[in-house]
Order: sequence, then C-alpha cells, then structure tokens
Amino acid sequence: MTSAPVPGRRERKKAATRQALADAALSMFLERGYDRVTVREIADAADVSTTTLMKHFPTKEALVFDRAPEIDEALIAAVRDRPAGTPVLDALRAHIHQRVASGIRQEAAPLLKLVRETPALSEYWHKMWMGHEHTLSRAIAAETGAPEDDPRCAVLAHFALETASVADRSDDPAHLVDVAFDLLANGWE
Repeated sequence: MTSAPVPGRRERKKAATRQALADAALSMFLERGYDRVTVREIADAADVSTTTLMKHFPTKEALVFDRAPEIDEALIAAVRDRPAGTPVLDALRAHIHQRVASGIRQEAAPLLKLVRETPALSEYWHKMWMGHEHTLSRAIAAETGAPEDDPRCAVLAHFALETASVADRSDDPAHLVDVAFDLLANGWE
C-alpha cells in the first residue's frame, strides 16, 4: 500500500495562507456583516497583499465558499457508495437530509444566517451549488447504466440539488426534503 505524497513546504504555506484568509474573512463577516468588510481588510488581517488574496480567491464571495471539490466527491459518493439494493433516489434523499441537517447544527447556524441575509452570498451559493449538477448527473448515469446524456439523470440531479437549496430557506427543511422526494417518487397524485 502506497501512502499519499506529503505536500512540500511551498504547498503547505499556500494552504496555510488560503486557510488564514478564509478564517479571517469568515470571522470578520460574522462580526461586522459581509458588506461592511473590504478585501483589503481581509488581506491585512491575514498579513498578505490583496494580490495574494485574489490569487487564492478570485471573488469576495469565494472566501466564504471554498469546498467545491469536497461537495463533488460527497455527491458522487452518495450515489456510488450507497448500500446494496438502495435505489439512487433513496440515496440522494438521505444525502440531502444529511446536508440539510448539517446546516441546522449550531456551529453552522451563523454562517447560514449570513448567507441568507446577504443577497450576494445567497446568489453565489446557489450558483455554486447548482454547478454540481453535471457531476451528479454523470454519477447517476454511471451507477444506473444510463447513457451519460440521459435527460432523466440530469433532471434527477437538478431536482435533488434544487431541493437542498429550497430546504435551506425553509422553516422545516427536513419535511421539505421529504415532500420533494415523495413528489419525485410518486408523482403529483
């Protein structure tokens, strides 16, 4: 068994800088509000230039959402690693339930509130989240033996992701997830 290569010093420093920037930004956004914090202030707090900040995060919104590869892998795993005999729809329902529950946890509540109350962050999050649609659609196709361009896979992927997005804005997100997936499984009637 081969172990993963250990990142070099340069990669570790880049990762540390990136994390320092994200931590500083989130702390300042939660304390003062997203719109009251400048990119310059974030760079200063992390002791880097704004140019360095922009190399790591191309937009101010990106400072809050830095998990695209992790999200892709989690969506793929939800479909690929589901228990034997579990339909894809049930696996997606369980994954969306788990994702919604993680947003309800006390430690995530301040971030979720910030995103809900900041139009730029809400819009960015929705666009980023729905950007995983193609990855999820391909995973569904691969697991069901459907062609990669099967529109049913695309629709299911879109529906699952949009369900999570709507649930994030609901007063009862778990119930909303069940209603949405029941509708998909059973139709309108």
